[in-house]
Amino acid sequence: MTKNNKKTKGAIIGISCTVAAVTAWIAFCGYQWSWGPFCKLHDFKTSKLPGNASRYALKQAAPVENSPLAGKCIVFLGSSVTYGASSKGVSFADYIGVRNSCEIIKEAVSGTTLVDNGLSSYISRLKKLDKDIAVDLFVCQLSTNDATQNKPLGNVSESMDLADFDTSTVAGAVEYIIAYARQTWNCPVLFYTNPRYDSEQYEAMAALLLQIAEKWDITVIDMWNDENFNDLTEEQRALYMADRMLPTQGG
Repeated sequence: MTKNNKKTKGAIIGISCTVAAVTAWIAFCGYQWSWGPFCKLHDFKTSKLPGNASRYALKQAAPVENSPLAGKCIVFLGSSVTYGASSKGVSFADYIGVRNSCEIIKEAVSGTTLVDNGLSSYISRLKKLDKDIAVDLFVCQLSTNDATQNKPLGNVSESMDLADFDTSTVAGAVEYIIAYARQTWNCPVLFYTNPRYDSEQYEAMAALLLQIAEKWDITVIDMWNDENFNDLTEEQRALYMADRMLPTQGG
């Protein structure tokens, strides 16, 4: 074998190893966190959890009689919790739709951020939603991914103009989403947080969201500071949660 052939063979082997390593990493992300093309592996991993037993399946959800949400249209924007990453791709949004006989639009992708950093960010996906639909309520998840990825918090703006928000920060992205939803669909806006877990960054995000909510007069379902939920017994938590961040179908 010539020297050039040896180099070519070495390069091919190196590329093959790199491809294999990247593929393995992507598959691991899918299995562990429900990210990427192998996200269904995570469904397999979590399907045996007690909270994902058949008794908690969506088809078992009982309707709410005379629900004030009946016939309404609710848009849900979020990441793994809104998607249902540890609950077989079924989230609270799906239960709300079925139980209340309302239309839901679930725009959720695991691993994505509020901060506008690419095609899958909250803001990028928000802009792709149909502007002409009649939306009665807009619900947005305060993503844990911004905390995990240590995205900059930023500050509450003095402006309410869509063009003035720094969407490279959490504060700017949240304000942009609120302003865009109101301007586009003229509907109430609601944010929700995750329950408490070990993250100083997310704690700061939750506090920041409450400041923004006061400015914009929006509702926050604040699971981070909900003492009743955060005081669950370990037995209850094992049923309701797949981990400290992601609920099961029972949850």
